[in-house]
Amino acid sequence: MINEYQIRVTPEVAAQEDRLKNYLGDEYGLNPSDIKGVRILKRSIDARQRQIYVNLKVRTYVNELPTDDEYQHTEYPNVEGRPQVIVVGAGPGGLFAALRLIELGLRPIVLERGKNVHDRKKDLANISRTQQVDGESNYCFGEGGAGAYSDGKLYTRSKKRGNIEKILNVFCQHGASTAILADAHPHIGTDRLPKVIEAMRNTIINCGGEVHFQTRMTRLIIEHGPFLPCKPAKLERTIDHLDRVVGVEAVSANGQLEFRGPVILATGHSARDVYRYLAEAKIEIEAKGIAVGVRLEHPSKLIDQIQYHNKQGRGRWLPAAEYSMVTQVDGRGVYSFCMCPGGFVIPAATDKEQIVVNGMSPANRGTAWSNSGMVVEVRPEDLENVKMEEFNNVKIENKALQVMAFQEQLEKMCWQQGNMKQTAPAQRMADFVNGKLSYDLPKSSYAPGLISSPLHFWLPKMISHRLQQGFKAFGKSAHGFLTNEAVMIAVETRTSSPVRIVRDKETLQHVQVQGLFPCGEGAGYAGGIVSAGVDGERCAEAAAQYIEQCKN
Repeated sequence: MINEYQIRVTPEVAAQEDRLKNYLGDEYGLNPSDIKGVRILKRSIDARQRQIYVNLKVRTYVNELPTDDEYQHTEYPNVEGRPQVIVVGAGPGGLFAALRLIELGLRPIVLERGKNVHDRKKDLANISRTQQVDGESNYCFGEGGAGAYSDGKLYTRSKKRGNIEKILNVFCQHGASTAILADAHPHIGTDRLPKVIEAMRNTIINCGGEVHFQTRMTRLIIEHGPFLPCKPAKLERTIDHLDRVVGVEAVSANGQLEFRGPVILATGHSARDVYRYLAEAKIEIEAKGIAVGVRLEHPSKLIDQIQYHNKQGRGRWLPAAEYSMVTQVDGRGVYSFCMCPGGFVIPAATDKEQIVVNGMSPANRGTAWSNSGMVVEVRPEDLENVKMEEFNNVKIENKALQVMAFQEQLEKMCWQQGNMKQTAPAQRMADFVNGKLSYDLPKSSYAPGLISSPLHFWLPKMISHRLQQGFKAFGKSAHGFLTNEAVMIAVETRTSSPVRIVRDKETLQHVQVQGLFPCGEGAGYAGGIVSAGVDGERCAEAAAQYIEQCKN
């Protein structure tokens, strides 16, 4: 007999199967020895009160063994000799696009400017050791994209639950723990995600697709010819001719290369050279709002004490505590972003003369620190009154690149404050709020090192003022959160793409050219691993429809 129950238990009961069986037996009149298996379908922690509870949806197997699969399998056929689609970028958007193309009987050709996920590790280690950033292999560029070594959290606010479940199941099929199917805030872990990504790549190759590393797209191949019998992007006038993308040119160690086929452009939010190329090629893009701020790092025990209302912290049965903070200051959101309990702060720049920070956590979330981005909403119109000469005399040729220029120059200012190395400028949290220089800094997980700096003085006022007010509000709602035990590490700027590549809502093709499918976070249509994966699958489906219509 198989039954499902919604239960509410203590963390100790939730963590031990024998205790869970006994609870189910007492609650529902079952003999614990007859329960041959308990599968947790959904799990969330309720820490609103002093007594912590875990909400569970469980499936019990009474007098029979579990025989159903823990996750849904996807069949991937061989696609050798099938029509091909070029996928630019091997982040979550590109990888899920490639896998979905295989499902649909199309052959993906994946081009990744960085290295494979294994070789990429050496370049990441070199950032702390040599203070130098490899512009093609770093925490943002390389197989797996920015998500591969920046935590692997799988939480999204998207409401498209069916698509999200598919993404999680594909991760499980490639080696992720099935716990991600149950947890309210699923997390693979930076230490485990690379093996999952490698398995996804192997699926692509084993099915007849191609993956090319250290191969950077230099331009789109665009032809101007008769309008194809495909549903076009929405246009204001009737036309007989239309530009269409028929492939890409790329550069690698083997020289110049050319790949033919429709293009899914999934280059991630940090490929600034791609945005500049699109602007020069007159392919429509527009400025998009971002969020800018710092990484805020607390001792993980302090966050556990605050969130679990217990001086002893999380104890034996609870995980490292998470938090989510949000408020409004002067009409703009101030909020926590990408919270990493028991994690590290990492150097995430993609070129020289930049400092960018991000966060990540291993699977066990077991470090002595917890961090999150603390950021302020910045809209394109907010920069109209910002004198860009204050940002190293930047001249903005294209208004669509205005937010990117602001982002880029803020990172350069941070690099200058950090002694022109990856040593990040930092300030104690309470000192920042009170406008005081920190004469010393607490221990930190940030490996390249910290240097005391008056962030309250040199950060743009529209950022620093709102952060100060936001921190005061967070300190009132969570007693002990606003403290000099916490350190602010500058600067967090890569929260999302500063540019949107304009596409049609129905066909997902660019509004000007057929055969170009802007995809994922870099195109401005996603915000994290799962939503990028969902958008990758949608773009693959749109590309398949485009190919089918063009054949008829």
